[in-house]
Amino acid sequence: MASTTTTSQFFLVVSIISLVACSSANGQLSTNFYARNCSSLQNIVHDVMNQTVTKEPRMAASILRLFFHDCFGCDGSILLDDTGSFTGEKNAGPNMNSARGFEVIDAIKTRVEAACRNTLGGQSWQVPLGRRDSRTANFNRANSDLPSPSSNLATLINMFAAKGLTAQDMTVLSGGHAIGFSRCVFFRNRIHSETNIDPAFAAERKANCPNSGGSNNLGPFDDTPNRFDNNYYQNLVKRRGLLHSDQVLFNNGSQDATVRNYSTNAAAFLKDFGAAMVKMGNIGPLTGTNGEIRRSCRVINR
Repeated sequence: MASTTTTSQFFLVVSIISLVACSSANGQLSTNFYARNCSSLQNIVHDVMNQTVTKEPRMAASILRLFFHDCFGCDGSILLDDTGSFTGEKNAGPNMNSARGFEVIDAIKTRVEAACRNTLGGQSWQVPLGRRDSRTANFNRANSDLPSPSSNLATLINMFAAKGLTAQDMTVLSGGHAIGFSRCVFFRNRIHSETNIDPAFAAERKANCPNSGGSNNLGPFDDTPNRFDNNYYQNLVKRRGLLHSDQVLFNNGSQDATVRNYSTNAAAFLKDFGAAMVKMGNIGPLTGTNGEIRRSCRVINR
């Protein structure tokens, strides 16, 4: 199981980074969009991500989160720095002091530009390629469109539905918390005030997240924060969800059966997660003559 889940995590990250990294060329989305004009794309992404995650395993989860925060409209807008004409999304509430990994995308973009100038998209699962980059960012929508760690189940379902994603899509995509950590400020209220929580788990987290202070201290989402497996769902069944928005998925509600299924069937989770990632990656992409192919992921072309 360990080798399988580690491999799944790695190829997950490869697909995410290639989706998030600023994009493509003319035309519509296609799974073989770069077969001719950038055949080395996957090898470049693979190499940079391998070096990065080997050095800092936490970066896998950070890139996954970056993909999610951009792909409520997959156009690379989260990568843009502030300019005189617009305020970027990096300092919006859901991203400020928490979105990270931009330098990894820059490193990939630099190498891809050297090998395949003006072409970049993504593939690992059969991901449709050919996205172009937006020429602006939307600070207000970044604040309003993304769910928060305190969101309840109805809010989560509605926010994902607004993007064309089902309740099951939401539950399986929440499994992205199979890897990574959260800052104390986002789970403090849960471990100190909520009752639908395993007392032993709450005590463990309180040791590193007191009632006051330590807001930037990190807590793992589950017991295997560097391995992409179904332990996240097993924890939910045990009332060991780290965030309020995690535990609401299993709290006598509509998603209990889905959580139970994934908690006992890792293969089903991995399969459904891949399909949901592709579906989320297809939310509002720019194609054809819309947008541009950025030379630098951080700024629009001049």
